[in-house]
Amino acid sequence: MNDERPDVLTIGRLAQRTGLPVRTLRFWSDEGVVPPVARSAGGYRLYDAESVARVELVRTLRELGLGLDDVARVLSGRATVAEVADAHVAALDAQIRSLKVSRAVLSTVATRGSTTEETALMNRLARLSAAERKQIIDEFKEEVFGGLDVEPRLRDRIRTLSIDLPDDPTAEQVDAWIELAELVRDPGFRARLRTWMELNTPAPGQSRPAGASIWWARQVVQTVAEVRKRGVDPEDPEAAEKLTELFGDADRAAVLRGLEAGIEAGAERYRRLVARVRGQESSPDATEELEWLARALRAAGRA
Repeated sequence: MNDERPDVLTIGRLAQRTGLPVRTLRFWSDEGVVPPVARSAGGYRLYDAESVARVELVRTLRELGLGLDDVARVLSGRATVAEVADAHVAALDAQIRSLKVSRAVLSTVATRGSTTEETALMNRLARLSAAERKQIIDEFKEEVFGGLDVEPRLRDRIRTLSIDLPDDPTAEQVDAWIELAELVRDPGFRARLRTWMELNTPAPGQSRPAGASIWWARQVVQTVAEVRKRGVDPEDPEAAEKLTELFGDADRAAVLRGLEAGIEAGAERYRRLVARVRGQESSPDATEELEWLARALRAAGRA
């Protein structure tokens, strides 16, 4: 077939040289990325050494995920490999972000044993745009913090409070966002958190409410953790002594009201979710310490 030109290859021999199936080479030929250099008298496609190199380039670009349109642009000189690679990196980044979201949603569904309706909701929450996520947080902030009588500096901090996913979130951050978005959209949670804020936020010109240090300073939690580690029961005399050390002569009933409001609101869960969404290292879950402290305060009130 190619006796007059021993340097040319049939498509079968090209397949042997490159290790690719004939059908793949025929498809690439039909698409124009590996055209034959000639035709035999019988109309068979013929290729040469340059065709072998061309096939290797096409294979490399295809293995990197480029479509045949982009491959054709490179081979024709209409775009460089670097230009196509840069565009493809951006596309891959978007695909990776989408896959991370999918993985996070599926992982949460598997863990929770979610229903079809819950799965659809979580998927929508995970795929919200940055503007849509901001709207959810802004509405939450207005209902929980809006109108609070607080110092201007604290009001500014609340106003600029930002809770959002980074451009390239981890699966854990997406998972935390799903849980947080569900939480802050719950009217009951918003109402409970508002009550907690009112009980624990100092008004302008006034001292901090009794027991507010439980939430705004971790020393209280750390102290309770040490007491619990030694096995002290909330109703033991030592627990009462520790309350005096922590709160002095403050109104214990007011301290308990603020503490119970935070426990009921799930303030600790909210704090840890916000940290996870932001990718920050959060202090350990203090729920057990807070509940121990509440029991100790109730016991002291009965004494």
